[in-house]
Amino acid sequence: MSNIREPKVRLVAMKHYLDFERPIYELQAKLEDLRAHPDKHTLGISWEDELQQLERKIEIARREVFSQLSPWQRVQLARHPKRPYSLDYFRATFNGFEELHGDRLYSDDRAVVGGFALLETRRVMVIGTQKGRDTKENILRNFGSAHPEGYRKALRLMKMADKFGLPIITLIDTAGAYPGIGAEERHIAEAIAVNLREMMLLEVPIIAAVIGEGGSGGALGIGVADRVLILENAYYSVISPEGCAAILWKDRKASAQAAAALKITATDLRQLGLVDDVVPEPLGGAHNDPAAAAMSLRTVLTRHLEEVESMGPRLRQHTRYGKFRSFGHFHEPQSNPKAA
Repeated sequence: MSNIREPKVRLVAMKHYLDFERPIYELQAKLEDLRAHPDKHTLGISWEDELQQLERKIEIARREVFSQLSPWQRVQLARHPKRPYSLDYFRATFNGFEELHGDRLYSDDRAVVGGFALLETRRVMVIGTQKGRDTKENILRNFGSAHPEGYRKALRLMKMADKFGLPIITLIDTAGAYPGIGAEERHIAEAIAVNLREMMLLEVPIIAAVIGEGGSGGALGIGVADRVLILENAYYSVISPEGCAAILWKDRKASAQAAAALKITATDLRQLGLVDDVVPEPLGGAHNDPAAAAMSLRTVLTRHLEEVESMGPRLRQHTRYGKFRSFGHFHEPQSNPKAA
C-alpha cells in the first residue's frame, strides 16, 4: 500500500542528522559497523549480546533526546530533508491518488499539488504544498513556496470538490508564499485572500493538516478548515523564527529564543486552541518511520472527517466561521484595587 520505501539500514536514514541527533547517530554508526564486521567486537561477551546492548543504548538515547526537544529543535525537525512531503502522504496515507494540474488561468504551479484520492473508502480531494528532495526538484517546486497560480489551482480543485460533494483534505508544508516580483505582479495577496473567503463558504467538509512547516499566509491560503491538525514535530506560525529574530533582536542567531517566544509548536498551538488535534509521530520524527507516520495521519484524519461529516452544511459553515473569528481573543487578569 505504501510507496515510501523503508531504508535498508537505519544508518541510511541518519545520513542527514541534526546536531542534537549526533549521540544517536554515533551509536547507530557503531552498530552498523559491528554488524558489517563481526570480528571487531571487543567486549567480553558474544557478538549477539553486544549487538543487543548497542540497540538498547540507541533506544535509550533516542527516548532521552526526543522527550525533551526545545521549540527550535522541533522547527529543525519540521524542516528535516528526509521528512515525508505531501506527495509521500498522498501515496501512503491515501489510495488511488490521481493528480490534477493547472489553474486554467496562467500555469501549473508545481509547488501546489492536488487531485482525487481515497481515504479508506471515501472519495476525497487532496491538496498540498510540495517541496523538493534535491536542487533540481526544489527549483521545480520553488522550494514549496507557491505563486498566485498555485493558490488559484488549489481553489479550482476545492470548488470542483464542492460541486461533486467531495470532502477536502489539505496538507500544509511551506515556509510561506513566494514573495518575488512575479508573484506580486500576478497578485499573490489577492489570490490568498480570495482563498480565505471562498474556503469559508464551501459546503463540504474541510480538514487541514500541517505536516512540516506552516509559514504565514502561505500556509493559511489552504488552511481554512473545519478541523486543523498538526503533526507532533511540525510548526505553524505567522512568521519564521529567523524572521522574528531579525526583527525583534536584530540578529538571526536569536532564532531559538524567537521559536520559544512565538509558541509555534504543536503542544503550544493545541493549548491556545489554534489547532484541533496533534497527530503523533514515530519516535525520532516522521522521517524515522515514514510508513508509521502515514498510518498515524490516516487514523486521525478518518476520525475527524467522520465527525465533521455528521454535521449539516449550514452548521459546518457557521461553526467554521465562528472558529476562525474567535482566534486572537484573550483576557488579562485584573488585580483588585487597593483599599483606600
